[in-house]
Amino acid sequence: MTTTEAHGGHGPYGYSKNKADHLKRLRRIEGQARGLQRMVEEDVYCIDILTQVSATTKALQSFALALLEEHLAHCVAAAVEEGGTAVNDKVTEAMAAISRLLRS
Repeated sequence: MTTTEAHGGHGPYGYSKNKADHLKRLRRIEGQARGLQRMVEEDVYCIDILTQVSATTKALQSFALALLEEHLAHCVAAAVEEGGTAVNDKVTEAMAAISRLLRS
């Protein structure tokens, strides 16, 4: 069972109200990644490529933090209101996501 299936299928999720902004941000990140590919194809200097890698990584991290903030404010907060084991499940899930982000 996927995480999506375990949480009832499709949204709305915490990011839903900012979906257009998130998609715009992801398209910009996609452009940065394509730019990296182009830089390699064009034999651009290593340090210039690494600078762009750093910018792309920072953009992805920023997106991930925004998504995490929305998850905490929406999904975890809803579990707190619901009570029971849902709270522990959502906190455990959020901690695992934070751990993955810190390792990346």
